[in-house]
Amino acid sequence: MLLHRPSAARGVTQTAWLDGKHTFSFGAYRDPEWHHFGPLRVINEDVVAPGGGFPPHPHDNMEIITIVLDGELAHEDNTGGQATIKPNQIQMMRAGTGIAHSEFNASKTAPVHLLQIWIMPHTRGLAPDYWDRTLDENDRRGKWQTVVAPASENIADTFDIAADARLSLAQLSSGQSIAMPVESNRKYWLQVAKGSVTYGGQQLSQGDGLGIIDEPARNVIANEDSELLLFDLGI
Repeated sequence: MLLHRPSAARGVTQTAWLDGKHTFSFGAYRDPEWHHFGPLRVINEDVVAPGGGFPPHPHDNMEIITIVLDGELAHEDNTGGQATIKPNQIQMMRAGTGIAHSEFNASKTAPVHLLQIWIMPHTRGLAPDYWDRTLDENDRRGKWQTVVAPASENIADTFDIAADARLSLAQLSSGQSIAMPVESNRKYWLQVAKGSVTYGGQQLSQGDGLGIIDEPARNVIANEDSELLLFDLGI
């Protein structure tokens, strides 16, 4: 089964400083057909205007991952986490029993373009925490780079997540292809961060997502230079 989520069909939040697109229900946007996909609860694509941002606000019992596509995002939280996140970096917060954080565009002249991802944990009430890391771009050129995985899997250079979920990234040059994993007891979500690709005859453009359940092994083929996210999720 392939479940196509076109970019243009996503929910929208628009303010003077924010252009937000929501793959799943978020904030005032509610769509019972697109509330979550397994433990994957939120994929928000945000463009924040220069100087704009989210003042301190709370979260709890959620694993929150932020990836900056362009620009710089200034982060602060009440665990002491403080960083400016740029492309080729990844940030993760464990909201657990409660965390408050702010996110602002670090630039006064250029927008910041980011993805924020929420994954529902299998255990509630964990201690809140914060991590960030600079990635090696070579590790995802033409291949999957796993950046988040369950602690039980003990995968080097990944963030440990309290959920049955893995997140991998890939960069493909135009015409390049990459194999998709397939297991009958898993579900997969492919998100196009940049570019466009084809999978199983389905054309996917920037901002599109595709849910994949019980499908045969296929390759993702880049129609142009592309950046992808792949979520490997428990049923």
